[in-house]
Amino acid sequence: MNLDLNKLQPYPFQKLAKLFGEVTPYAELKPISLHIGEPKHATPSFIKDALIAGLDGLSNYPTTLGSEELRITIATWLANRFSIPLPDSKKQILPVNGSREALFSFAQSVIDRSKSNPVVVCPNPFYQIYEGAAFLAGATPYFLNTLPEENYTLNFSQLPESVWLRTQLIYVCSPGNPNGHVMPISEWKVLFEMSDHYGFVIASDECYSEIYFDEDKPLGALQAAQQLGRGTYKNLVVFSSLSKRSNVPGMRSGFVAGDSEILEKFTLYRTYHGCAMNPATQTASIAAWNDEAHVEENRRQYTEKFTKVIAILDSALPVSKPDASFYLWVRTPIPDTIFAQQLYRDYNVSVLPGSFLAREANGINPGANFIRIALVANLEETMDAAERIVKFCRQTLVVS
Repeated sequence: MNLDLNKLQPYPFQKLAKLFGEVTPYAELKPISLHIGEPKHATPSFIKDALIAGLDGLSNYPTTLGSEELRITIATWLANRFSIPLPDSKKQILPVNGSREALFSFAQSVIDRSKSNPVVVCPNPFYQIYEGAAFLAGATPYFLNTLPEENYTLNFSQLPESVWLRTQLIYVCSPGNPNGHVMPISEWKVLFEMSDHYGFVIASDECYSEIYFDEDKPLGALQAAQQLGRGTYKNLVVFSSLSKRSNVPGMRSGFVAGDSEILEKFTLYRTYHGCAMNPATQTASIAAWNDEAHVEENRRQYTEKFTKVIAILDSALPVSKPDASFYLWVRTPIPDTIFAQQLYRDYNVSVLPGSFLAREANGINPGANFIRIALVANLEETMDAAERIVKFCRQTLVVS
């Protein structure tokens, strides 16, 4: 067996299941799950219809590149959404089976094992796929703590020169998971300059880019590159998905876009990997990327939930609306694991301890004493959960 598998830690939800297995939830209350970032809004019917309409395509082997129509649709969406020149649909766009699969396999393509001790840099807390991808590619992950006192920005000074000299890939996530931070142009400028200096590739995870408030659209990596005169997207690849945008997590549909030379090699890897998107999913994806009305309704529902839930939680916890995404990242009055376990036990509400999403780096676990609350359930359930959390906090403070 691959010995690098031994480096993988249990996934956060495995840790959570073990934590919750130590207690019995209060059965008289209906369980409400806010621990996992799985969209619960209804999948639009027109996407289902398109999926069914595409079933005849199952009689053919799909190509790694996907259909020309799908690539053109994605390129057009990118140009319209981010106000950038139309990407080359043949060289700068590649459909993938969800961003998770692509984020993981990308490291296998990028990391040069012939170089001594290659490094992959990740934000901390982070989406656990980044770490696993680094280990299975034969690299060592290093972490940049993103802290509230620094507005969750990437503080590159945390890592020494000796690490940056070995860095081949950096994962960034904007809007961020779990804090919702959107990287401003100034942060991108520094990152691009460091990429030029050290030669590493940037993997920009943008799966939450379409969940924002009002008309304050999050800045995208390709957009930032264009604004900074980097029209070829050198050493930059963006990962996006329909899962959150269109409420189709089970469809597994997304794309990567950016540096054509990197995507040429990634396409070669994926041809051997055998992970082409099935034709029915491609048909449904075209329909989804071509429609914005359902995305606007999706944002409206999240905005309503944020407004009402924050108003409830504000009396008990230090809450504020993130830049974007559907998470609340909240500091807890007691250790995060105890908070989550006792909340589950006493009020049958599940949230995710922040320490499960992070690793200790520079002497701290930046997720400790935080919880991640995913506002994915319907409005009634999320408000009910918020009221239970307030009751729990008041109970906990009295006991403490």
